[in-house]
Amino acid sequence: HAIKGKLSHHLELNERFHQLEQVVGHPIDRIECFDISHTMGEATIASCVVFDQGGARKRDYRQFSSEDITGGDDYAAMRQALTRRYKKAMLPDLLLIDGGKGQLHMAMQVMQELELDAFMIGVSKGEGRKPGLETLHFTDGTKIQLAEDHKALHLIQQVRDEAHRFAITKHRAKRDKARQSSPLEAIPNLGAKRRRALLQHFGGLQGVIN
Repeated sequence: HAIKGKLSHHLELNERFHQLEQVVGHPIDRIECFDISHTMGEATIASCVVFDQGGARKRDYRQFSSEDITGGDDYAAMRQALTRRYKKAMLPDLLLIDGGKGQLHMAMQVMQELELDAFMIGVSKGEGRKPGLETLHFTDGTKIQLAEDHKALHLIQQVRDEAHRFAITKHRAKRDKARQSSPLEAIPNLGAKRRRALLQHFGGLQGVIN
């Protein structure tokens, strides 16, 4: 049963890749997708997830902490992450940008600055962020909407959702760590356990300060 399930998943993934290749007219084996996560500009993290026809390549995932940018500036965070990634790494067959025309144009500028020729698609969410209503934006200005049951769309959703999950997970870890390394650490003889208890009891650092 396990082997049959794994084989079925593998065949489905291969079919999704095949249908995406037909839609974009470009051979695709490796896809990389970027997403940004923060809380009101705090602890901004850019994630990069990697998929090939074998599925998610988690050992190739990367995260980028944004440095010296205005809190909440997703464009600057994405620009920084793309620059840091592709100054060193090889380009994938498809670079997915979670965002519409604005994010895609910014990514195109980065590639121009790095003198790279990347095959990129921007994915903007539909009305009410409802799955199945996404629009695909291409670098030549064209855009398409695939049918809700199209396997190529399912692959794009799968990769984008994983980038979103990874970004949120890493962002929360960074945010929580920053919040725990608080002024309370400066108080002598106040250990980590007691600091946690105080923060929990008073509902955060501001509560303790009050």
